[in-house]
Amino acid sequence: MLRVLALASVVLLGIAPEASQAISIYTGWERHALVGSDIRLSCSFFSWRFVSDDVSFSWSYRPDGSRESISIAHYAGGEPYTDNKGPFKDRVEFVGNPKNRDGSILLKNLDLSDNGTFTCDAKNPPDIVGRPSSVRLLVFEQLPIQAGVITGAIIGVVLGLLVLIVVIYYLMRFLVARRVFSLSVSKHGKKKKEGSQQRQLWTPPPLTCYPLP
Repeated sequence: MLRVLALASVVLLGIAPEASQAISIYTGWERHALVGSDIRLSCSFFSWRFVSDDVSFSWSYRPDGSRESISIAHYAGGEPYTDNKGPFKDRVEFVGNPKNRDGSILLKNLDLSDNGTFTCDAKNPPDIVGRPSSVRLLVFEQLPIQAGVITGAIIGVVLGLLVLIVVIYYLMRFLVARRVFSLSVSKHGKKKKEGSQQRQLWTPPPLTCYPLP
């Protein structure tokens, strides 16, 4: 009886569906681009399992000022599908490598009207539960100077000034030490020369010989 129960347990465990786990999806936070340019929007995921043959990615787009999202790209069954009638008709391409957990898309010939939020969702069966990730796209006629660039430039200038001050400090110390050494050598040489001259100026009196009486 116990043997029968053990065999039944093994069979049930063998045919039981594999439990799914959460999947984490990642995109950028915000991207900037120029009118007429192309931009790659990255999407990747983390899952404890190997990449499934049924892995899938889906991208949707919500224009600024709108509450509705539009599906623009999808990958499933080993094939990519892209928007063929919406705002990105002939302007979106799936360029990711799903086997490497990459579901990136390429947006072409950007326009100011493309500003909005792009959301990526990924499934790696049996891991299908995860929160989609979004990236905001801002299209400009001319890219603005970002605050980070200004901050980085200020930090670079300050560090450069500090390095210059340190170099000048050690250079001045070197020049002062060199000057002191030169004066010391010059003074020592002058004393030596004066002593030599004094020895040369002093001559012993001539010896006078007197006849004995």
